[in-house]
Amino acid sequence: MVTLLVWKDHFIAGKHKRKRERIKLAPASMREREVLKVAAEYLRPLNQGLESIGSATNFQSYVESTYKPVVMPLMASSTRERYEGVIRNYLYPAFANSCLRDLTTLEIQRYFSGTTLSTLGQESKDKIRDVLSSILRSTVGYGLLVKNPVEGVRLPTSKRGKRKAKPHITPEQFEQLVNEIPEPYSTMVFVAVYTGLRVSELIGLRWEDVHADSITIDERYCRGDWGEPKSDCSNATIGVDGSVIERIEGLKSLTVIVRAGRAKRRYKAVKSAHPKDLVFQSVKDGKPMRDNNVLVRFIKPAARKLGIEFVNWRSLRTSYATWLIEAGANPKDVQGQMRHSRIATTMDIYAQFVPESQQRAISKMSAMVQQRLAAKHTAEALASQTIQ
Repeated sequence: MVTLLVWKDHFIAGKHKRKRERIKLAPASMREREVLKVAAEYLRPLNQGLESIGSATNFQSYVESTYKPVVMPLMASSTRERYEGVIRNYLYPAFANSCLRDLTTLEIQRYFSGTTLSTLGQESKDKIRDVLSSILRSTVGYGLLVKNPVEGVRLPTSKRGKRKAKPHITPEQFEQLVNEIPEPYSTMVFVAVYTGLRVSELIGLRWEDVHADSITIDERYCRGDWGEPKSDCSNATIGVDGSVIERIEGLKSLTVIVRAGRAKRRYKAVKSAHPKDLVFQSVKDGKPMRDNNVLVRFIKPAARKLGIEFVNWRSLRTSYATWLIEAGANPKDVQGQMRHSRIATTMDIYAQFVPESQQRAISKMSAMVQQRLAAKHTAEALASQTIQ
C-alpha cells in the first residue's frame, strides 16, 4: 500500500493544532506515475488554498459556538425551533464529530442516499437538507469553507407512489366556516383564503399596506418576533378582490361582544386605524394577535363542528392556490400570487390537479376533432347535392 504523510490542522478543545497523518493513496501495484497523479490531486486543495485552516473546525463546535449565537437569532422564532429540532435529531447524530472539511459533497450525498430505506417523508428530507445547507453556507460566508458542498446533493426520489394531495377546503366549506367563526377572526380567515397570506404576514398587516385593489406584504409577526417576509419574493404587492378590501374596511366600524361570566363586554375591533396601526388587533388591548390562540380557540372548534378536521393556517393558504388552479390559472400566475420563490413549490400544489387538467385537454381535443369532422361531412354532403 502506497501512503502519504501530511500535516493536517485540527481544533482540539478550541485550540489549533497540527498533526501528522498517514493517508492511504493507492495499492503497491500502481505505477509510480499514476501514484504521483493521485498524490497531486489529493494535495491540490491544500496547495491552491482551497482548504482553509478553519475547515478543520468540528461541525458540532461550529454550530454551538458560531451558527446558533450568530446566524439563528436573525431567524423567526418558529424557524429557530424547527432548525434546532433538525440539528439535534438528525445532523448531530450523523455529523457531530466530523471536521467541516470532511463534509464533502460525496459524504453528504452518501448520507441522503442512505435515507431511501428510512421512514422519513420527502418533506423531512428536504428540511434536513435545507438546514445543513444553511449551516455550511454560513461557513463559506465566514471563510471556513470555499464552497457549500450541499449544492450538488440530490435527494432520493419518493417511492410512496401517488403524491398525497395538499389538504384544502372547498368554496362551500369556506362559506360555512366563515359563518361559524366570530369576528374579527372570521375576517382573518376570509382574508387569509382570498389572499394566500401566511398567518405571520396576516398578523403583521398594517393599514398603510391596504390599498384600493391590492395589499402590500413587507413585514411579518410571529409570537413576539417582528421581521421581514420569508423571502425576497414574499416581499411584494399582490392584487386582491374588492370584497377583501371591503371586508377589511368593515373592521373599523365593528364592535365585538365578549362574554365575561354573565356579563357582556363590548370592544372595538379596531382601536386605532392610523397608517402604522395593525389591521388585526387583539380584542382587549389592540396588541398583535397570537396565531396559535386564534387557531385553537376559534378556527379549530368551528371546523370540527362542520366535520373539517384538517383545517389550519397552512390549509387556508393552500386553498387559495387550489382555487386559482381550479379556475384555470397559469402556474406562473399562481406562483406570483402565492409569492413562491421557486416554481417547484407551486407545482407541488399544481401537480395534484394535473389529471383534471389533462381530462379537460382531452375533452377539448375530442370536441375539436368532432367539430372538424362534422364540418367535413357537411361540406361533402353539400358537394354531393350540388353534383346531383
